[in-house]
Amino acid sequence: MTLKNPMRLNRRSLLAGAGGLSLAAVSKTAVPAAAVTERPGQATLLRGAALVLTMDPHIGDGELGLLKDADVLLRDGRIAEVGRQLKAPRGARVRDMKGQFVLPGFVDIHNHLWQSSIRGGCSDQDLVGWLKTCNLSTLPKIDPAGMYAFVHLSALDALQAGVTTLVDWVHAIPYATSERYVQALDDAGLRFVYAMAAFKGAEEQVRTVKERLLDPLPLASAQIAVHARKGSVATLRASWKQAQDLGLMLNSHVLEHRTDRADEQIATLREIGAFGPGLLMNHAVHLNREEIELLADHDVRVAHCPLSNMRLASGVAPLPKLHKAGVKTGLGHDGGTNDTSDMFALMKAAVGLQRAVHEDPQIHPTLPAVLRMGTLGGAEAIGMADQVGSLTPGKRADVLVLDPGTLNFAPRFDWTSQIVLNGQPLNITDVYVDGRLRKTGGELVNVDTEKVVLAAEEAAARLTSA
Repeated sequence: MTLKNPMRLNRRSLLAGAGGLSLAAVSKTAVPAAAVTERPGQATLLRGAALVLTMDPHIGDGELGLLKDADVLLRDGRIAEVGRQLKAPRGARVRDMKGQFVLPGFVDIHNHLWQSSIRGGCSDQDLVGWLKTCNLSTLPKIDPAGMYAFVHLSALDALQAGVTTLVDWVHAIPYATSERYVQALDDAGLRFVYAMAAFKGAEEQVRTVKERLLDPLPLASAQIAVHARKGSVATLRASWKQAQDLGLMLNSHVLEHRTDRADEQIATLREIGAFGPGLLMNHAVHLNREEIELLADHDVRVAHCPLSNMRLASGVAPLPKLHKAGVKTGLGHDGGTNDTSDMFALMKAAVGLQRAVHEDPQIHPTLPAVLRMGTLGGAEAIGMADQVGSLTPGKRADVLVLDPGTLNFAPRFDWTSQIVLNGQPLNITDVYVDGRLRKTGGELVNVDTEKVVLAAEEAAARLTSA
């Protein structure tokens, strides 16, 4: 059973046109999820969207590449064409997008999906207390079946909210649990980067997981996850060498909490030679000016997690200074706020925190800038901008359809600003990943939501009774 949104206005029957090519299969925007059938190789033409945010200034207007009353053609898992009055290929499904927005899928570059197991937990704790009381005490109790249930639940939550690419920083877990973790991500149907940590002395499990579990999956890729600290230089150096050998990014939490300064994380990462475009830093809340310059000079990437930093009282990251220095930065939900997935809330927080701190409505990120951070900026930060993040022809077809005709969004005033300021996951009616329809009419395709929730509840009950 999938819950339908009671707030969505019944306007599609008024807006959907009957026109279409005689050679094409025509459908309205709202396709019942249970009735979706896709033929291998069938193209899809999203026809006549009120607004297309391509995130490519070479295609549309301004920094977001805006096009009004435009079409997007998806074919063979890629963006084939973007423009006005495109011709539908023979046999294509033509979908009427009148009144709708079309934009790239969101890119979440830092998360811990298993932490849906502790949603709402330790809400009166800062990062240190939360890690000790909820995080570290819960993870060892989760068996493979429970891990599948928690990860599947939160991966589907992210997908239904419009996240099509997600970086999951995965703690060191047994191989059997890794199998179920990866299966849950793959079953959810989103594009994912599995950033894996390893138990000390079992570092080769990283290679095994990559080669056996990830490489065969077309939507999966890998990173190596670490905790940078001065007391583990040898282990960190081995992980960096392995990352280089396997051609993977190194993914580390850095200066999230004020007490992290004692671990000399920046100095340690520099000592092992990891500073460069192959390093992704999560949080980076307490960077000083000299460290920001070092990041910029070496093209180090940053995952900004404002909701988590608020939830765990970690501080406010120096995002305007990172931007001014030219550091590539994307957005991440983080496990600390995996109470639910909401990229709109994440974008609002990224904007609002800086405006509140600096008392300046023009401070970075502006609303267009934060939309870019949530899409192409995130893809750039993880080295995937050649694949996702914009509706550029040739890239993978990770696409969202957003309905502005809802009580929380209408009426039209400034559409671009409204996406950030008024948007909610309920506005995401349709999600394509690699050209495949994963959500339509506001419902996930081929997903029994009641069954997914029940599995997570049963796994949680086992945890509390352990």
